[in-house]
Amino acid sequence: MINQIITNIQNDLLGILDENQMKLLSEALAKHLLPLDASPESKPDKDDMLPVFIAAKRVEGCSEKSLRYYESTIRNMMESIGKPECQITTEDLRSYLDTYQRRGTVSKVTLDNVRRILSSFFAWLEDEDYIVKSPVRRIHKVKTGKTVKETYSDESLELMRDHCDNTRDLAMIDLLASTGIRVGELVKLNRSDVDFENRECIVFGKGNKQRKVYFDARTKIHLQRYLTERTDTCEALFVSLLKPYGRLQISGVEIRLRKIGRELNFQKVHPHKFRRTLATMAIDKGMPIEQVQQLLGHQSIDTTLQYAMVNQANVKNSCKKFIG
Repeated sequence: MINQIITNIQNDLLGILDENQMKLLSEALAKHLLPLDASPESKPDKDDMLPVFIAAKRVEGCSEKSLRYYESTIRNMMESIGKPECQITTEDLRSYLDTYQRRGTVSKVTLDNVRRILSSFFAWLEDEDYIVKSPVRRIHKVKTGKTVKETYSDESLELMRDHCDNTRDLAMIDLLASTGIRVGELVKLNRSDVDFENRECIVFGKGNKQRKVYFDARTKIHLQRYLTERTDTCEALFVSLLKPYGRLQISGVEIRLRKIGRELNFQKVHPHKFRRTLATMAIDKGMPIEQVQQLLGHQSIDTTLQYAMVNQANVKNSCKKFIG
């Protein structure tokens, strides 16, 4: 009951408070209200543990976007199987994942993401003593084929820069290309987050984790020119081109880049490709993988390795050098 109240309060304030404020609120509510729910008779209903799990993940610092994905993924599974969480078996989950995969449009990466989320949920149920053993334990990681994903060439980047018809788009492309930040991090940036003297800025990544990223001299010049031309008082680093000049949204960045790509007849122009390009270029030029990991804000170094595409010309040269 208490967990449901906490969830309801959080949902009511979701559009009012930012992620950091939501985290502080969640911690305070959990600290003062959960002890009231400690008696055996007030134990949450075992057939309705999803809201409690989501509340626990929120307290751990998961972003609201991640929480929505967790909730919808688990809810879809429960509705499809039609059993209470504590009665779901390994066979139920295997059948569900098999049916999910047979839809035809689901990639193996997406399927493994679903498996991973379900594993997190049932492992939590096990840790909290609501079930004896997680039914996902015997469902192994989905094998995904490794594909070499494209990056932008130097020529493509220059053509996109030349094609920009306003200083905002030019500064935006430069910042994405030189820092490799996520598009979600880009749109959260404020003017005050940028240190032009040291050519660095503070970004807030996944889970509201803070890190520094660094940009080049060209980006500095174009950013300063863009900010000098602006007449609005919005604190956001990037705003819409038209009044009322509100903060630029993720969809706005994606639409703008797709438009530039279409006009240049480029395939698959999107923000994330800048990130992959930077990672590949940094590793190709000898930057230690641990530093690339820190620059990109990855928790796992395996994620960084997935982003980086090895330059085959360098592999060939190394073979000639070391093997002959």
